[in-house]
Amino acid sequence: MATTTQHPAPVHYRVEIADLHAHLFGITLTIARPASTQELVLPVWIPGSYLVREFSKNLQGLQARQGKRLLAVQQFDKHRWQVDAKADQPLTVQYQVYAFDNSVRTAWLDSQRGFFNGTSLCLQVAGQQNQPHALELFATDSIAHWAVATGATAQKVTKNGFGTYLAPNYDTLVDCPFELGTFWRGNFTAAGIPHRFVVAGASPSFDGDKLLADTRAICEAEMAFWHGNAECYKTDSAPRTSSKRKRPIPFTSYVFMLNAVGDGYGGLEHANSTALISERKDLPRLARTSLAPTTHKQPEGYTTLLGLISHEYFHSWNVKRLRPAELASYDYTQENYTALLWFFEGFTSYYDDLILRRAQLIDNTTYLKLLAKTINQVAQTPGRKLQSVAQASFDAWVKYYRQDENTPNATVSYYTKGSLVALCLDLTLRAEGHTTLDDVMRALWARTQGGPMAQADLLAVLATLGQRSYATEIAQWVHSTEELPVAALLARHGIQVHQEPDQVAQQLGLRVKESNGLFIQQVLRGGPAEKAGFASGDEWLSIEAPSGSARPQGGPWRIHTLEDMTLYGGNAKKLGCLVARDKRLLQLTLTLPAASHAVRLGVADAAKAERWLVNAIA
Repeated sequence: MATTTQHPAPVHYRVEIADLHAHLFGITLTIARPASTQELVLPVWIPGSYLVREFSKNLQGLQARQGKRLLAVQQFDKHRWQVDAKADQPLTVQYQVYAFDNSVRTAWLDSQRGFFNGTSLCLQVAGQQNQPHALELFATDSIAHWAVATGATAQKVTKNGFGTYLAPNYDTLVDCPFELGTFWRGNFTAAGIPHRFVVAGASPSFDGDKLLADTRAICEAEMAFWHGNAECYKTDSAPRTSSKRKRPIPFTSYVFMLNAVGDGYGGLEHANSTALISERKDLPRLARTSLAPTTHKQPEGYTTLLGLISHEYFHSWNVKRLRPAELASYDYTQENYTALLWFFEGFTSYYDDLILRRAQLIDNTTYLKLLAKTINQVAQTPGRKLQSVAQASFDAWVKYYRQDENTPNATVSYYTKGSLVALCLDLTLRAEGHTTLDDVMRALWARTQGGPMAQADLLAVLATLGQRSYATEIAQWVHSTEELPVAALLARHGIQVHQEPDQVAQQLGLRVKESNGLFIQQVLRGGPAEKAGFASGDEWLSIEAPSGSARPQGGPWRIHTLEDMTLYGGNAKKLGCLVARDKRLLQLTLTLPAASHAVRLGVADAAKAERWLVNAIA
């Protein structure tokens, strides 16, 4: 009599290495009780990254069996299949997934490291999305020495982490990425919650202790932000002596998974983990003990990495739980639209660097430099005059995540402008003396019970805590293209806005790449370069001042950088420019503009500034 393998869940995935050097994961999906016409669906996007990525392009060799009988599989479209099966017998589906995208969004496999999100590997079993799911990660001989890091709930695993993980439903399963390899590992406890940090690809100079200490400071600051300084709770089952019942921290453990690479940056939030990518050179470094003595200084990019960690951890509350009502449940088969990304990504972007300041990981000067960078980025985006930040949120699927040479002219970033909306709200609330944006965020968490919200919820909380309606501000700052009152509000809180000469590229209305030549990447709307006829893809070869001007001796001049242009252009008001476009040489006339300015921030009133930066009502 044949025996049937018993699995701990009605939907079971076995993930193993099909071919390490061909970058292939092998997946065996077992459905204990299939439908007679069982539909299988692979997601086309991953929550938190608003672009249809067509994960099915990497799926191959799909076969279905019941016992020894091979079943017919019919493909309906790019990501859906149907299997005609007997409902009273387990159905086994086998396939492979090509994994060679070194990002936080999909899957990767080579001889050094493995990584995957469930949305890339796990076919969704239609009709059984809310059934318990299990994922069995099998260690073949080629990776037996590797370890596993994940936020998934272990059911039965080895000390290295291989074995079976359980999830109550499909959403939870695919919200837990897996990191595999011989990575660096560290751990710490923050507010009673265990945290793990793994780093793949670190260099020998990596200072893991510093990364753990700084990350712990971030975690504790954000837990205090959402839940207060007095207590943090792992569960909500213990009796309270206080009359005010506090919501618990929404996870019982947390995992940071960082992939250190030569060139890359990004992160993707999950319910109790995050996947991160940073440049290897931006990791904190051990003090040098050999070679010539040097002053020990951490890389400038390390602050950027800490900001990324802060941003993704803040998302544990603001986007993973408190999230747009339109995304209360995910439809993995198509775009899921919301006009609220200015709140969820923008407000998170406001707090990511501010939390670093409050955790004393950066000083006021560094924070104001980061804030000035954001202000300048928005001011230097012509698309802000064309599209509101609410429209930009809705259009993320086709504009922000599909950037091209016209992106800065057509849209505005809901990250950067959204963060300035949060800044303006916070400074307005503080100036009026009734509340702060911190209080608003916590009240939203309580109002929605850490769940889906709409703009109406934000307006209701603002009206209650701020003691007036803020509908006019939201309409002007979010739903129109009016400029934000950033400078005036900063001045009320002791911050002086200085003007300084802008970078040459911005004054010309260009974004360029300087690598073995000067190449035009983007031409900004209404700028001098656009008026001269420059186009994306041009190689700028030379300049020459027209006759009659104070022309440089011996022109025309070959240039390779914008610095060359200023070096050889002298004080000319116009320049003749030679560019190569599609192997044709074109002569353009560039009229040089009057100097434009960027923003630099400084402290004018330290007492007022501190009341904002350390979170007291002004």
